[in-house]
Amino acid sequence: MKIFDSHCHINDKIYDKDLKKVIENAKNAGVEKALIVGVDKKSSVKAVAMAQSIKGYYASVGVHPHDTKQCSTEIMQVLKNLAKSPEVCAWGETGLDFNRMYSPKKDQEEWFVKQLEIADELNLPMIFHERDSKGQFLKILKAHTKKGRKGVVHCFSGSRSEMEEYINLGYHIGITGILTIKKRGADLRKLVRQIPSNRILVETDAPYLTPAPEKNRTRRNEPAFVKYVMLKLAEVRNEDLEHISSVIWNNTCGLFNI
Repeated sequence: MKIFDSHCHINDKIYDKDLKKVIENAKNAGVEKALIVGVDKKSSVKAVAMAQSIKGYYASVGVHPHDTKQCSTEIMQVLKNLAKSPEVCAWGETGLDFNRMYSPKKDQEEWFVKQLEIADELNLPMIFHERDSKGQFLKILKAHTKKGRKGVVHCFSGSRSEMEEYINLGYHIGITGILTIKKRGADLRKLVRQIPSNRILVETDAPYLTPAPEKNRTRRNEPAFVKYVMLKLAEVRNEDLEHISSVIWNNTCGLFNI
């Protein structure tokens, strides 16, 4: 079984002291590739630098909805320049988050649309973030749709109707360690059976969303733990582990043009 962690934030300072060990753990767990995700200028710069120095690791650049309040045309230009690096295989994460409201709705919506346009211009697949947008995320996606655009709705935890809309728009669904959590993951375990196998990705979102059983040992997630998501996914879907891991590997490489 070989695994591609399609979304992690090992560019977070929480890994600065033991990054080498984290990479080694991932390799020992069968994680042969990982995508380090940018959420602002600083983390995007760091993601690209790390991807350039770690074999099998790639980067994305973008501005998270939480950080759109500080966004600017100058920052977008820096990210566009970064995206020229061969290690950059996606744009994001970007989208809408009306849960904590770290940035006003107006800023989130404005920079989400601009990042859709930039990613389309650069022909890069997108990493989407959606939380509590009450349909506005889908509304914007539909209003600014483009034939052939690829992307993944990362850390999916929405409804069946939302999932079906994303799939109909041609997007992939990113599954995290929430799947392994007894109470919190109950609805997701039902929905994940309905996702076409060629549209599933697995991810950690490390350092967040540590899956069971590791969450009982440590609060910090890491790419090695994506194997627990894969194991639970095979169990819930009643599919052969080697088969589904191979399908998801191909899904991920195909989406990110690797």
